[in-house]
Amino acid sequence: MKLLAFTDTHGSLSALKRIEQKVKTQKPDLLVCAGDISIFEHGIIGITRKLNKLNKKIIIIHGNHEDASTFRKLSKLFKNITFIHKNYHIENGILFLGYGGGGFTLYDKEFDNTAKTKFRKIIKNNKDKKIILVTHAPPYKTRLDKLIQGHCGNKSIRYFVDKNRIDLLICGHLHEKRQAKRTFFPRKFCPREDFLRQPTKNPKQS
Repeated sequence: MKLLAFTDTHGSLSALKRIEQKVKTQKPDLLVCAGDISIFEHGIIGITRKLNKLNKKIIIIHGNHEDASTFRKLSKLFKNITFIHKNYHIENGILFLGYGGGGFTLYDKEFDNTAKTKFRKIIKNNKDKKIILVTHAPPYKTRLDKLIQGHCGNKSIRYFVDKNRIDLLICGHLHEKRQAKRTFFPRKFCPREDFLRQPTKNPKQS
């Protein structure tokens, strides 16, 4: 399955046009968004309408510029929008787990609770599936969260990834790291830069 992932477009019309062009030329099966499609929800209905008109299913979480309740309402208005914060979605044999918002703390007790009470049970019941975790905040201590003053990612997310069989993590939030990418075996961490990725059974280390 071919994925087109994007994040932190913050209402940029040029970014939306680039996404539209990639959809036309690359023909992805599914779009994944890691949040912050707006600036504090300004124009968010219009932005979501444009994304919906791409006529591709979009799995989405909110960022720190949006509220979860807003996306729950939007997902009911637009048929192509699937909101997965603290939830999951299965598509073509791939299990998507979502956790939106945040990005400013080293630990997230709410994420820990969601992982313990929900995500682990979902993973246990889907042992035959590849798993993609979509978060707004980056995991701790990778190239995705390293700034001049040090690493600022989330340790709760990193711990969850290390302790569970996550095949791919898609995240955003840190605009400074838009070109960064770090690949682990067999896990892949992907930042905010638009990309096309086709999960494989044996991803190679890079």
